[in-house]
Amino acid sequence: MGRVYATPEQLAAWTGAPAPEGAERLLARASEDIDTALLTACYATNDDGAPIDPAVAGALVDATCAQVEYQLAAGDDGTGAAGQWDSVSIGPVSMSGRTAGPAAASGVDLAPRAHRALRRAGLLPGVIW
Repeated sequence: MGRVYATPEQLAAWTGAPAPEGAERLLARASEDIDTALLTACYATNDDGAPIDPAVAGALVDATCAQVEYQLAAGDDGTGAAGQWDSVSIGPVSMSGRTAGPAAASGVDLAPRAHRALRRAGLLPGVIW
């Protein structure tokens, strides 16, 4: 498992509500989405790969929490399955047609608030050196 940028406590502070059941899993999946969005971002890290700049670290926390908030609002569990269908039911399973929305360049359905947090921190768009 990769880095997880936010804690359940930070998620609760972000949303203003108690962290949902399975918050650790949701945050881990959202952190993977943020990592994917940052594949070309350049920022200083320590030996563990964590950002050194507190502003960058804060942007990663904000973006991760925004990603979880976005997925919860969309009824997604972080797997991306909810975004693939225009209607999803669980019992007795009904999935309807696929959505035709544009995919993000990174292949991640990045929450608008997450995108703004990363952009404000100067992490998007990234530059390959």
